Amino acid sequence: MSETPPNTLQYRFDGPEDAPVLILGPSLGTTWHMWDRQVPELAQQWRVFRFDLPGHGGAPAHPAGSVTDLTARLLATLDALGVQRFGYAGCALGGAVGAELALRHPERLTSLVLIAASPRFGTADEFRQRGVIVRTNGLDPIARSSPERWFTGGFAAAQPAIIEWAVQMVRTTDPGCYIAACEALAAFDVRAELGRIGVPTLVLVGSEDQVTGPAEARTLVAGIPDARLAVVPGASHLVPVEQPAAVTDLLVRHFSTAWQPAFDAATGQMAAITAPPVKPVLAAPPPVAPVAEIAPAPAPPEPAGRPDPYDTGIKIRREVLGDAHVDQALSSADDFSGDFQEFVTRYAWGEIWDRPGLDRRTRSCVTLTALVAGGHLEELAAHTRAALRNGLTPGEIGEVLLQAAVYCGVPAANSAFKVAQQVVREETTPQE
Repeated sequence: MSETPPNTLQYRFDGPEDAPVLILGPSLGTTWHMWDRQVPELAQQWRVFRFDLPGHGGAPAHPAGSVTDLTARLLATLDALGVQRFGYAGCALGGAVGAELALRHPERLTSLVLIAASPRFGTADEFRQRGVIVRTNGLDPIARSSPERWFTGGFAAAQPAIIEWAVQMVRTTDPGCYIAACEALAAFDVRAELGRIGVPTLVLVGSEDQVTGPAEARTLVAGIPDARLAVVPGASHLVPVEQPAAVTDLLVRHFSTAWQPAFDAATGQMAAITAPPVKPVLAAPPPVAPVAEIAPAPAPPEPAGRPDPYDTGIKIRREVLGDAHVDQALSSADDFSGDFQEFVTRYAWGEIWDRPGLDRRTRSCVTLTALVAGGHLEELAAHTRAALRNGLTPGEIGEVLLQAAVYCGVPAANSAFKVAQQVVREETTPQE
């Protein structure tokens, strides 16, 4: 495992070597073992490939901060193994990788299943806040609260061994890789691109999923032209673990009947290949809704010339200060203050914060010091939150304020410590 290069992923194969390849992608905080109860059935027809996310399941801790990066590592792993085309099923973050494959590398994909997935997972603020919690408290608070996000109450009460397995799985994940995966989910948003997914797609969701539930699943089905919806009763977020038989049956049926042939670039036609044989489904799957089809969304026009710094600025401003803070500032702007908000976004955030000379951690240190020196306590709270999101620990923020006390004055630093202390308490206390 330690020999896994930084640009590839830890993996394992099950099933016949000459069978078509079927990839199973894991959820954040899990390992390839979340698919253990699907593999015996699937491996009868397919060469099943499972992988671990960086820092999960003992995999080397090479953080991947975007879904694009994770997808590139998966493809690099497959390229090294000589695997060119494959079916893919992914859960949650693994589903985001599946959507990325379908959008950026459709020639590699034969068929797709998105489980407990969404075109956008919650809000960026939620995942960056989770990163702050992990950076400050470690993964134990996240591990202890995972079962209530992943499973129904009845399943948790009836299966204490699986619940303990889930807690330990999260607890033993590398914190830096977990935080990077949170950043990847925070930045993931393919809502405007769903119409370009052209492979046959099954969207599968647990009826009781409170994380990415039926509403998000229906958004995927409405946006993907060739998509079907399957809702599994009595299951929450980790539906392959909670309802393994139902999920296995749905996967067998989908991949047996919707295995898209390869595209031949020379002829411009679909090449004839032999799909895996259809196997009888042992148990009737939950009802599957009719296919929902809409016209593909038009591709956005290519930007011409140097992009407006406002577009970059609003993106960075939201990443650093959070959507809630920025939304409040913009919504309160009127004819009198609107120009100022545009000025701040365009030049402070689009020009200065986007410069490559300093990283965001360093810029946060400089900003906190400047706010203390200027006595701008009304801005200090927002930028203390920003510093935590940018990777500073509470201890490092305290060091910045101590340094400021020497050069800016003890009274100024005293007031700053009061503001920052309250923010740190609010941001780093796990929500029970």
